[in-house]
Amino acid sequence: MSCRYTRRNWLKVAGGGLAGAYLVGRPSPIAANAPATRVTVAKCNSYDSTELVPALDRMFDQLGGLGKIVKGKTVAIKINLTGAPSIRLGHLPAEDTHYTHPHVIAATVHLMGRAGARRIRLLESPWSTADPIEEVILQANWEPRDILNAAANVEFENTNYLGLGKKYVRMMAPQGGLMYPGFELNHSYADCDVFVSLAKMKEHDTAGITLSMKNCFGLTPCTIYGTGAGLDEPTLVPKGGRDMVHSGSRQPSKIALPEKDPSSPRDAGYRVPRTVVDLISARPIDLAIVEGIRTMAGGEGPWISGCTAVAPGVIVAGTNPVNVDAVAMGVMGFDPMADRGKAPFETCDNTLRLAEDVGIGTRDLKRIEMVGMPLSEATFNFAEQRKQRMAKRG
Repeated sequence: MSCRYTRRNWLKVAGGGLAGAYLVGRPSPIAANAPATRVTVAKCNSYDSTELVPALDRMFDQLGGLGKIVKGKTVAIKINLTGAPSIRLGHLPAEDTHYTHPHVIAATVHLMGRAGARRIRLLESPWSTADPIEEVILQANWEPRDILNAAANVEFENTNYLGLGKKYVRMMAPQGGLMYPGFELNHSYADCDVFVSLAKMKEHDTAGITLSMKNCFGLTPCTIYGTGAGLDEPTLVPKGGRDMVHSGSRQPSKIALPEKDPSSPRDAGYRVPRTVVDLISARPIDLAIVEGIRTMAGGEGPWISGCTAVAPGVIVAGTNPVNVDAVAMGVMGFDPMADRGKAPFETCDNTLRLAEDVGIGTRDLKRIEMVGMPLSEATFNFAEQRKQRMAKRG
């Protein structure tokens, strides 16, 4: 796939090319050659299948066709079900604010099945539970069969613990890792030919934005990387969230590799972006889709004060997650070239820059080929709303 990284780039990074790379104004020497691929942007104002399915179908055609990505393959799709289903923004359903919408999931599954996917696994690590994903989405008033019947051989798996596997799988970051050298993950992230991040377009209280890359923070099972994880061995079921990774208060269960430098900053704005880059290095994203038909401004979930429901009516997709997230940031009115201290990265490092610096993909909109709707016509100004919220906070 076009988002895979060359052996030469990894060797440059492993050989010390990252020295000083994260100082403001000091780009990595390989950033200028980070991959630039095609990204498609579509206007889609409704979750109705008569508009949604054709829109996604056109987008996949603009990327060269879905068949060349999924035909005859096992596809793993990481969706976003952040927070408990009972937590809502006012009376709105979770899928209209912070969950990946079930119609988008079903439409993507349908088109992948039509394109010849052999098996499709829908993966998520829902909040503090080992319940099947079907039980979790029933609590959100979804009908699992609407998704399971969208194609042949579709299944869900809760990846917040061992799940249906017999053991965790160690997946290593080829460049050696920025925060963690590798991770113990549910088998489904290794047992696939194609990995898809199907994300919601949102801001994030810790990481500034949460798009296709930050969506993968949930790959880490809380039985190992969670607040209630066992010290020596993983717990049988997940307990709590990933505060351990945010704060660095302790190391993961001893079954997993510890972080590279226990003396590094304990600041979540430093740790989370680097952990995300390590995760998408260890488990590269082959197809990134960011859904922003209806979402929320102000944070990643209703628990963030000051969030409001918005309807950008847009979808962004491509085969390189950094390129896709850069374009999605442009749609949101943000500058993907911004460094720490500038919106939306006021208190954190720019995940896109860190990913670019290790050669995953460029964040420079001038280098990315955009097709479909022009960026100027797709923009929904999250940035202006953020500026107003910040002014009110003083």
